[in-house]
This record gives sequence, structure tokens and C-alpha cells, in this order.
Amino acid sequence: MAWLRYLLYFVAIAFVTWALTQMELASPGSLKLQILLNEAGPSGTSEYSPVEIIQAIILGLCGAVMWWVARYCPSQRPIAVPCGGIALVFLIGELHYFLDRDIVANLWQIIIVVIGALLIVYTYRNYKRLQIALARIWPSPGLTLLFAGAVVLFVFARLVGDESLWASILGDDYRRIVKVAFEEFVELMGYFLWMAGAIEYAFQARAIAMAEPQPAARRLRAKRRHDAEGRF
Repeated sequence: MAWLRYLLYFVAIAFVTWALTQMELASPGSLKLQILLNEAGPSGTSEYSPVEIIQAIILGLCGAVMWWVARYCPSQRPIAVPCGGIALVFLIGELHYFLDRDIVANLWQIIIVVIGALLIVYTYRNYKRLQIALARIWPSPGLTLLFAGAVVLFVFARLVGDESLWASILGDDYRRIVKVAFEEFVELMGYFLWMAGAIEYAFQARAIAMAEPQPAARRLRAKRRHDAEGRF
């Protein structure tokens, strides 16, 4: 039923995008892409925007899916752990404004460095297992979507969302909110791809885990459970 899942992805993404655009059209400024908090920050912030809130929710869902894969699909753990860690790093980055304001300034940068270092160490120590996991699951629609989302986030959004580029395009008509709106919606598209990719990867990882030989203890436990259910 993969086609049904892809149809649901299409409907969900289309609905969320439609709802965001209609919100702004019905009440200009409701997306809160530029909120001036004080005179010291004339450029404003978009951290309160529904777009960024949805981005954070998607990252949380991606991290939860990867945690599930790492827990219940051991053979895919070398892939799921780094992917989940990357989602966590991005989530902390999305929440940096609130971490700076409510906890300790720049603490989020330290947390990201620590998590990044742990991910590098984990990947290095499990490099052979990572190769085996990739060989078992590739070609993978889920990993392909994750890669496409990474291209959008790491390359397209960063280069095309550059402030100097928009200042050059718009000239005297330049307004920062134009650049922010474009960048945030492009990032949202990348996160949508990540969400679909994480779900598809989880389905494929589950199929692999179910097809793999199970330990004797697990087989006996499943047999006892099946026999107990059969008595009724």
C-alpha cells in the first residue's frame, strides 16, 4: 500500500501549505515572519512563526521515528542513530532563540557541538555496521527522500536564501521579510521531504527486521504467546 502512503503525504503537505498561505491572505502578518521585539533588533525575528513551529514539530517526529527504528530494527541502528541525531541537531538549532532567552545564551551551540562529536564517534566506530546496513536496505525510497531533503536544506535554502542575493535582486525595493519568507518556506519543503523519508525508511527497516532470523529466545516467546492465544 505504498501508493496510499504517498497519496497521504501529498494531501498532508498540500493541506498544511494551503492552510499557511490562506492564513496570511485572510489576516496579513499572521504568519509572524518578522516580529519587532525591540528597537535594538530592527530586523525582527521569525521564531514565533507558525512555519517555524511546524518545522520543529516535523523534526521532533523525524527524531521519534528514527528512535523507533534504532530500538526495534537493530540491523538498521547504524543508520537510524546518525539520522536521528541530525534531526535533533536541527531541532535545537530551530529552538536556539528560546534556549538563548530562557536558559543560557549560546548554550545551544555547545549542545550541538557535543551531539555532533558523539555522532561522528558513533559513525566512526560503527562504520562497518553502517556499510552492512546500507547494503541491506539500498535502494531505499526513504533514504532517497532524506537525501533530497538534505540537498534542499543544506544547499538550496542556504544559497538561494542568502540575504545579499535578495538585496541584489530587489535593489532599492529590498525588504528582509521577503528573504525570510522564501527561506522559511523552502526549509519547510525540505523538512516535509525528511518527514516522508523517515516514515518510508521506518517501513522498509521494519520489513527487513521481520525478515531477519530471530534469536531462539524470541522465537520461543512468540510461540508460547501464539499457543496461549490459540487456546481461546
